[in-house]
Amino acid sequence: MRRIQHAFLDEYSDLDSVIHKLDPRAKLIGFVALVVLCVSTPPNLWLAFAVFLALEMTVLFISHVPLRHVLKRMLIVVPFILAVALFIPFFNKGGGSYNLGPLKVSAHGLTILWNVTIKSMVSVFAVILLSSTTPFPDLLHAMEKLKMPRIITTTLSFTYRYVFVLLDELQRMKRARDSRGWSGKWLWQAKVIGHMIGALFLRSYERGERVYAAMLSRGYDGQVQTAYTYRVGVAEIGFLALIVLVPIAVRLSF
Repeated sequence: MRRIQHAFLDEYSDLDSVIHKLDPRAKLIGFVALVVLCVSTPPNLWLAFAVFLALEMTVLFISHVPLRHVLKRMLIVVPFILAVALFIPFFNKGGGSYNLGPLKVSAHGLTILWNVTIKSMVSVFAVILLSSTTPFPDLLHAMEKLKMPRIITTTLSFTYRYVFVLLDELQRMKRARDSRGWSGKWLWQAKVIGHMIGALFLRSYERGERVYAAMLSRGYDGQVQTAYTYRVGVAEIGFLALIVLVPIAVRLSF
């Protein structure tokens, strides 16, 4: 079987660690609660954010997921957030200002920049930990068990399963384009990109229709099937106490 050259969202989810063995429902509840607590924390509580990051680093250490993997994933998302947030100190007014050459930077804008940056880092870190320690089908099944709307779990399931197939189809189209001498140096060659996008859309639509018809013929009813057996034990309770109760205690202590 030819290997698809794309990075999977749940890479390292097959490792054998205490975190990987936890009930996916506990991990989902824990990380979502951590993100909510982080987002609701005022930006001046520096120690609280340090505790959030320390907890995530502890989970990362126990799970044996490489730190390099987390940093690579964060570098994909965080720069887009910073690209927008970096302009805030120059346009937001209030709280005094600082001269930065010909520009003025507001103190209130710097606070917002810090607030957006640290909260986005903690939140993205939590999402990466969740996806790196839980196979995606088990995560979807956990969402169903927690009574999330079926339309959400079904959409996520189809997106995850077939986005890599479509990416592979796009790679084949690019190789075919390049083999015909396309260089992309001239404006008129942009027409080729338009044709590729249209062809990819048609192929995606046709394949989706065929796949859905095949699924219905095999008894598909919208349920996410997994071999995972759910069980909440001492380990899950300890994890929730660590990842939820500790941040709550820190948050309420200020």
